[in-house]
Amino acid sequence: MAQYIVSARKYRPDSFESLIGQDNIARTLKNSILRGQLAHAYLFCGPRGVGKTSAARIFAKTINCSHPGPDMEPCGECESCVSFREGRSYCIHELDAASNNGVEDIKALMEQVQIPPQVGRYSVYIIDEVHMLTQSAFNAFLKTLEEPPAHAIFILATTEKHKIIPTILSRCQTYDFNRISVPDIVRNLRDIAGKEGISVDDESLHVIAHKADGAMRDALTIFDQTVAFCGTHIQYEDVIRNLNVLDYEYSFRLVDAFLAKDYATALLIFDEILSKGFNALHFISALGSHLRDLLVSRTGGLEALLDLPDSLRARYADQAARCSVKFLFDALGVIAQCEAGYRAATNQRLHIEFALMRLAFLGGVPESVPAAAVTPAAPAAPVAPAVSAPSGSKSAENPPVQAQKAPSGSKTADNSPAPRRKASGLSLSSLMGGEEISVEPATEASEQAAAAKLPDADTLAAKWQELAASFSSQPRLANALAGAKLESSEDDGRPVISFAVVNEAQQNWIAEKKLRELEERFRKLTDCPSLRLEPTVLPEEEHDEKVYLPQEKAMDLMSKNSEVGELVKDLALDIR
Repeated sequence: MAQYIVSARKYRPDSFESLIGQDNIARTLKNSILRGQLAHAYLFCGPRGVGKTSAARIFAKTINCSHPGPDMEPCGECESCVSFREGRSYCIHELDAASNNGVEDIKALMEQVQIPPQVGRYSVYIIDEVHMLTQSAFNAFLKTLEEPPAHAIFILATTEKHKIIPTILSRCQTYDFNRISVPDIVRNLRDIAGKEGISVDDESLHVIAHKADGAMRDALTIFDQTVAFCGTHIQYEDVIRNLNVLDYEYSFRLVDAFLAKDYATALLIFDEILSKGFNALHFISALGSHLRDLLVSRTGGLEALLDLPDSLRARYADQAARCSVKFLFDALGVIAQCEAGYRAATNQRLHIEFALMRLAFLGGVPESVPAAAVTPAAPAAPVAPAVSAPSGSKSAENPPVQAQKAPSGSKTADNSPAPRRKASGLSLSSLMGGEEISVEPATEASEQAAAAKLPDADTLAAKWQELAASFSSQPRLANALAGAKLESSEDDGRPVISFAVVNEAQQNWIAEKKLRELEERFRKLTDCPSLRLEPTVLPEEEHDEKVYLPQEKAMDLMSKNSEVGELVKDLALDIR
């Protein structure tokens, strides 16, 4: 069996042309060689696996190449290139600063720097993970790094630039390497798969590229792992199972359930995901990424922001067309809140399930109702009412708009469900039940009865004071209610009680925080379930002047009692 070499080593870049995703750095280095403007120290920094050490080796090989090409690529045939390829070059030295980080190691390096190269023009010293040097080693390295021999060039590589002391940074030309984009990783993996005789689909390559997180070395390692699992024929299903990646199919199904207001299906999908061993927080993060991609797909001109294979772009565009921008925006807000509060939640599963239910209730009534939820309309026929309508009822004037499923026991003469009129709004009970809201047509008699339940003015005022007293544990609210002025009116047959508070701040506070609780309590006190409360602001001219300071109290007393004013004047009292 031939010796196996992993793809990260076998296909490691050996020329500037094969360096992936760092075109600007490659161009700068080639121009500096072409013009003979070589610095004595370089610092290559960036994330792992993006080509820092590979670029350093290519640069070192090129500046010592006897016959570089017109585009400043190493020839690969001269003695310097051959000795470097065979690992016997004496003009290119690599030092691992993670294991040689002391002062003694730097002193040995300083002695080695004085030796001129045997082949080539320069002795190149590549120091990897240079941030691991100790403070003393950095200080010992400063002088040599600033004024090395003419034949010495230093290339420092690190993943943690912030740990390099400023005196080292100021002596180096710094090159920041970028993360490699998903399209570049996919393109390189496809070329390697072709060379190795491996068939793989675009979805699998995109999964590997996203998993690598911008590191080409990680992508090649994952690719080798996938080949070991799948063989020479790689399919998407095998990749996600091997890498334990959540299938995007779950996200599509969840959004479809949200649009259909089917929270039960969403909870079942979440349970299925947990049963397969996926992390709940990773699941909610993946759902947020899916919603983001839908928003990008729905917005024209943002196609460049989608790192998706062509086979998936059409599907994202189709589902995005069925989602409103407001729904996607609100859904992303729910996901952000869920992620922020996940770690602090006591019951983390319930925390995510509640977020899924909120997402299911975001979009309003679906544009298309499933056929199973609608009862087909029966042929027109005389219907005998089960109960005679009261006098003055308008029920005969309001024919049913749509046949709905009636409660048990409510049937027509032909034993079919009694028709009902579909209401225009939604309630939580209807959503939890999974049925459309349907109400009987309102009658004038019922509206008049609801209005007649409002008590008289004196009783209403007494009940209001009783309401204020019930909030004794909240003095701010109790005082605002006790001093409020009441006015009663009607709105579409419903009694409305307007209560005026002293300023707009109180009005906003009550409307946002307390109004629902006030309505519930006052409805019970007045036995009027249709009553509605409306906070208003007392006009400026009706405000009672408040007296707070001693001087204000004295002035108020003098204005109301002339004798007190005369006494103050006679005794020349100072009321300040």
